[in-house]
Amino acid sequence: MTAEPTSPVTAVPVAAATSVPVPSPEASRGHPCFDASARARTARVHLPVAPRCNIQCNYCDRRSDCVAESRPGVSSTVLAPEEAADYLDEVVAAVPDLTVVGIAGPGDPFANAEQTLRTLRLCTDRHPELMLCLATNGLALPDHLDEVAALGVSHVTITINTVDPEVGAGIYRWVRDGRRVHRGVAGATLLLERQLEAVAGLKARGVVVKINTILVPGLTLDGVGDVARTVAELGADTMNCLPLYPVEGTPLAERGAPDAFEVVSARARAGAHIPQMAHCARCRADAVGLLGEEHTAESLGLLDAAARRRAATRPYVAATSMEGLLVNLHLGAADRVHVLERTPAGCRVVDIRTLPNPGGGAERWRAVAEVLSDCRALMVSQAGQMPRSVLEHEGIEVHETEGLITEAAQSVFAGRRPTVRLPVRERSRGALDNPCGGTGTGCG
Repeated sequence: MTAEPTSPVTAVPVAAATSVPVPSPEASRGHPCFDASARARTARVHLPVAPRCNIQCNYCDRRSDCVAESRPGVSSTVLAPEEAADYLDEVVAAVPDLTVVGIAGPGDPFANAEQTLRTLRLCTDRHPELMLCLATNGLALPDHLDEVAALGVSHVTITINTVDPEVGAGIYRWVRDGRRVHRGVAGATLLLERQLEAVAGLKARGVVVKINTILVPGLTLDGVGDVARTVAELGADTMNCLPLYPVEGTPLAERGAPDAFEVVSARARAGAHIPQMAHCARCRADAVGLLGEEHTAESLGLLDAAARRRAATRPYVAATSMEGLLVNLHLGAADRVHVLERTPAGCRVVDIRTLPNPGGGAERWRAVAEVLSDCRALMVSQAGQMPRSVLEHEGIEVHETEGLITEAAQSVFAGRRPTVRLPVRERSRGALDNPCGGTGTGCG
């Protein structure tokens, strides 16, 4: 459990980047996001294996699955690592000049660290010729720096919108570190500390680093030069200043996108400190093909086939519930689960299954996975780290949510995360701020 964050400025000494390896220009050659000359001749694919996110940005809504909408955080499906690796095999065969395989969500790769790292291992084993790339908010990345380097990840993008926690408090609704939720300046400070640590740590390991900064009128435009200077001092290689994409229904949508002059001015201020990228296509979490290219019928077919295979082998979702109506039970307290299927008329409960008795640590959760072997996801009000890790290793997504189980199941079947109603859960803040220490028999 991380203590309340303090000053972000002292979290990572600037001197940490003074003796880092400097990637050669050839390191990014062929990567369409880092090499502008490659955007029209080399392709990339994003594998959507990371559904959860550990922060809530006030400009983001990940519930959309419209294939015509091109922006980060959306995907038409979510794949398990092995499914993603099989899908990659097909993309390699079908897409000419593929050079990069990346993971960019639809949540955050390191809020789904086990799935992300296992997918990268499979990619390396099957296609060692491809560059590996990640896009993250950076919050949980410091815990995995050595693994990222050992897997040969060559390029990482970190979204850093501000180096002023007061500004960050207006950008991030909440920041979740483990089970603890931070809000306001405290959340923004913690996030910034981890982001700067991640930049320095990646550069110390010779990874090429790009910084994404969302240009929000009235919030981040004035501070973009400070972000650029800070990350440049830590050794970051390039920066991508992206105008806000106003998403209807989000708190920052009413601010609108910055105008062309504001974007050019922001990039000029940032460019005084670090090279700028100006050809970003705001890639989806399931993007494939050339940068900026719409999904082709063939690529959509490949992804749809992967989703259908997943649906065929895991046609159900499950939920922990006290009465069979609401998702309202901690996994550790559940002795049974309700299993749902999707029909043309909506989702319905088709089975109630008994779970193994408490005790046995990880073995219990492997037995639970066996009970749920035909389920793609389990919806719970809360879950500990051990059961989550075991179940997700077995290909079962774990979603923390509250509300009607049929509504939550509908979201999962559509490839979306069910809505997390944090304000409801805060009525029992003790469960968030002082979670069970875990014995391996209950919440884990």
